[in-house]
Amino acid sequence: MKYTKLPLFIALISIPAVMMAQPSSFFAKPDAKNASSGVIVASPLRNPPDAPRPFSEIAIGGGISALGINLQIATNLNRHMNLRATGNVLQLTESNISTNGFMVNANLNLASAGASLDYYPFPNHGLRFSPGVLFHNSNGVSGAFTADGGTSFTLDNSTYYASTTNPVKGYGSVGLHGNNPAFTATAGWGNAFPHKGGHFSFPFEAGVALIGAPSVNVVLNSGQVCDAQGENCVNVATDSDVQANLQAQIAKYKNDLAPLKTYPIVSFGVTYNFHVRSRNRM
Repeated sequence: MKYTKLPLFIALISIPAVMMAQPSSFFAKPDAKNASSGVIVASPLRNPPDAPRPFSEIAIGGGISALGINLQIATNLNRHMNLRATGNVLQLTESNISTNGFMVNANLNLASAGASLDYYPFPNHGLRFSPGVLFHNSNGVSGAFTADGGTSFTLDNSTYYASTTNPVKGYGSVGLHGNNPAFTATAGWGNAFPHKGGHFSFPFEAGVALIGAPSVNVVLNSGQVCDAQGENCVNVATDSDVQANLQAQIAKYKNDLAPLKTYPIVSFGVTYNFHVRSRNRM
């Protein structure tokens, strides 16, 4: 081959490669306005029907979880991701709980709010992975307790007997919000915007919230304790031995509750979705 024909040879073998790399330019149908002139103009490529516009759909729903009764709202970002916000709340009161020699009136207060990014690796299926954050968390338990006169209770393996004339009273709390905000990580099944259509979905998820070590506070603020014969009584609020055993007992409570620093999340519920604007780009 002569060198004078080399440029022509390169041009000939380059044409198929260019056509394969840019099929929309070479194989597009003529635009209707230019068909009569014989000029081929590439029509703009359209998104597939299952590729919705971001924020074109909204889903609202509710359910039950380990964080309380929840309400949620979600919107679509693309075929693989949704953005979801959730609020949780639950209040329960239980009276006359007997524990460790005390009668306790307890209040459970769960209140949190967070957001998560729901990622669907297989958009036509419901499997999802959801990193997120609880940006508000005030979950906890509080209560008041009493040791009636003549009853016994233990603090750090030491037994005390409440005075018959001056019973022991106190209060305590457990805070489940050491990290605020707290990161969350869950996995689940169910898409608030089913790709097969329909308005309803029944999502389920399980995971953890990294809330940090629970805080424990217990105070004995009034009353007296005595020996087994009801003698040698001392004030629980000021006696150094009683207070030392109380602090040791609190340390045990903290150790028992330490696993809750990774607070379990299990939830299920129902959502309803609707369009807020055209699903597809025109």
